[in-house]
Amino acid sequence: MTGRPASAAVGFVEEPDGSLLVAAGDRAADWALNLAADPHGIARWGERTCTFVAEPLDGDAFATAIRELILRYGTPAEGLGAGPAFRLRPRLDS
Repeated sequence: MTGRPASAAVGFVEEPDGSLLVAAGDRAADWALNLAADPHGIARWGERTCTFVAEPLDGDAFATAIRELILRYGTPAEGLGAGPAFRLRPRLDS
């Protein structure tokens, strides 16, 4: 992690509470390593933008995120599960 702002396009599933589920297909994915080192960021999709805090997922929450991403994106998402998954929870103080 350099401490410099960076951007990455990643697939996501939006949850009813407004949080986003994301997952990396590789443990060495730079964007996932950056989130693990500093969980604060900005997400932009469509016309929307929000600041968030990334929460690492494990256990049932991890499995749910992987399943939902594969259901949304189909076969290209099959590599998911090899890397970390996160819930990007909107920050209410921003």
